[in-house]
Amino acid sequence: MQCFSFIKTMTIIFNMVIFLCGAALLAVGIWVSVDGPSFVKIFGPLSSSAMQFVNVGYFLIAAGVVLFVLGFLGCYGALSENKCALMMFFFILLIIFIAEVAAAVVALVYTTMAEEFLSMLVVSAIKKDYGSRNDFTQVWNSTMEGLKCCGFNNYTDFEESPYFKDYQAFPPFCCVNSTTSCDTQKAEESNVQGCFKQLLYNIRANAVTVGGVAAGIGALELAAMIVSLYLYCNLK
Repeated sequence: MQCFSFIKTMTIIFNMVIFLCGAALLAVGIWVSVDGPSFVKIFGPLSSSAMQFVNVGYFLIAAGVVLFVLGFLGCYGALSENKCALMMFFFILLIIFIAEVAAAVVALVYTTMAEEFLSMLVVSAIKKDYGSRNDFTQVWNSTMEGLKCCGFNNYTDFEESPYFKDYQAFPPFCCVNSTTSCDTQKAEESNVQGCFKQLLYNIRANAVTVGGVAAGIGALELAAMIVSLYLYCNLK
């Protein structure tokens, strides 16, 4: 009985933390959606890089809602000893865990396909919005300045963009040590690497940290599922 009470108390505390984290993510997601450029200024080039490949605001809102609901179900289920809430908590966690494993497998097996798909989406957005939408342009400028890169693939991504049409030149980040306009010849000679490859390089350089965080999250999810089943089975 003492073991049950201890696990119950720890479950309530753990899920309260998840609940608060979900609320915080939800607030940050709304902030990013409303005012993206200020988010980039505070959190730097890595955050702006991420904003090129996913809509960070909506992603954080979705993650915040999921954590908010999970925290509530886990905390309420343990506190009130409600079997239905505990089982819902378990199944939501199980679905998330399976989805994460499936996403990791797909990312590893179909890396090239994923890169081509992202390239198609991002490059078309650059050609359409870079130079015409201030928030989009600022985010890309922060990314290129911080990561020392140019476009998604290279300077050719900016051809046909509003910026190129207006200035007949590429962004200055696409040319190395250029004091004049960055034209096609200078951009080709500079051969500045695309931001996607640079971001991948940064991730691979910190592979141990990324892998450790992923393994830690997976272990926490498994532990939470085991504990919720334990509480469920020991409730009268």
